[in-house]
Amino acid sequence: MAKITTIFSLKNLFVLSVALNVSLILKVFYQSEKQVPVGVSTEEQKASLTADSGYQKEADVNQKTIQSLSTSSSSATISLAEIEDGGERIINLDHGDPTMYEKYWKQMGERTTIVIPGWQSMSYFSDVKNLCWFLEPEFGKQVVRLHKVVGNAETDGRHIVVGTGSSQLYLAALFALSPANASQPMSVVSAAPYYSSYPSMTDCLKSGLYKWAGDARSFNQDSPYIELVTSPNNPDGFVRHSMVNKTGGTLIHDLAYYWPQYTPISSPADNDLTLFTVSKTTGHAGTRIGWALVKDPQVARKMTKFIELNTIGVSKDSQLRAAKVLKVVADSCEKTRTSSSSEYNESFFQFSYRVMDQRWQQLREVVNSSSVFSLPDFPPDFCHYHGQVLEPRPAFAWLKCERELQDCESFLRGHKLLTRGGRHFGVEPKHVRISMLDRDDNFRLFLKRLSMVQP
Repeated sequence: MAKITTIFSLKNLFVLSVALNVSLILKVFYQSEKQVPVGVSTEEQKASLTADSGYQKEADVNQKTIQSLSTSSSSATISLAEIEDGGERIINLDHGDPTMYEKYWKQMGERTTIVIPGWQSMSYFSDVKNLCWFLEPEFGKQVVRLHKVVGNAETDGRHIVVGTGSSQLYLAALFALSPANASQPMSVVSAAPYYSSYPSMTDCLKSGLYKWAGDARSFNQDSPYIELVTSPNNPDGFVRHSMVNKTGGTLIHDLAYYWPQYTPISSPADNDLTLFTVSKTTGHAGTRIGWALVKDPQVARKMTKFIELNTIGVSKDSQLRAAKVLKVVADSCEKTRTSSSSEYNESFFQFSYRVMDQRWQQLREVVNSSSVFSLPDFPPDFCHYHGQVLEPRPAFAWLKCERELQDCESFLRGHKLLTRGGRHFGVEPKHVRISMLDRDDNFRLFLKRLSMVQP
């Protein structure tokens, strides 16, 4: 009896051993099948593995996460009374660093993840048949697609010139629009308050081609000029048009903030030269990608030449990442319009506008309860993207110190609030520009601190 039991146990052990080894081999084989294919995004991998219950479960979780975006932001609202502020922490809202968008992109999971193998994107050239030969075709495709989905710019009959942010494109545009054989530098103007970096960027290299000539409203020279039209305007958020009433001028339209989270989209922009940037569109400032829509092929060719001389093109890796991000944004827009049971509960722009709207309401409550500060009012307009009348929600607040306070930047610095004063924008120092795009905790602390400021 004991012998039979022993033999039976050994057989069991043998079978168990074989089963474990086979299981181990199958596990290794299965995992190797799921390794990242070359140049394929993790999103595409998951699409091909939906039969696997593990991936299906993760996809379900991701979908629920996305659908909870609309509630996560509103539920995170905290009253100012609950916020602790010892007054020691420095709150820096001087820069327009768009970290507000981190929350959205974290909850998008791996939808914008790409894998770039070591051998890819090694050449200088992207498309030698294109006027802008370093433009990645996929990035150009997604730029056109997003503009058509949003309806904020005409792309037909335009050349796309990609740059390392819109700053490089701005300098490329000045180079392209300034005659090389002119007897004097071309005057560059913009209506005050203008973007604070325009003067320093224009005169940085002390070029003989162009020079900064100040406020467009007071420009009275009888010579050719370039006028910068920033709309919505940085810093005050108002819609802008050309201010110089003369002939012989050329316009550069900087529409970095002409997106539906900041302002109503009234019509597609139809300009000769228009600048956009990923940093303010989606919040990916560190990617350093911008683009220009240029009607004149000769101007586009000269802009391309400037970038060639300056940086020998633009990072392909950054363009591929930006293309993926723009694709996800456009997907979110299209799917929320066409499907009642979409994986996206709301589009990127719906989410972003709601956050901006909430922040502006909170800031106005603080300012209205104080006699120290004031904010400009913006006229509502019909937004063709959102399909309703909305008020602008600019990326910056143009705050004014009232009464006897003359230097608002210095006054707020005394309360450890770092802002950018009016002098940087060509106007009086009673105004400051405040970024509305910081992270939630920093913005809430700013509101708390501002509510406690006394003259």
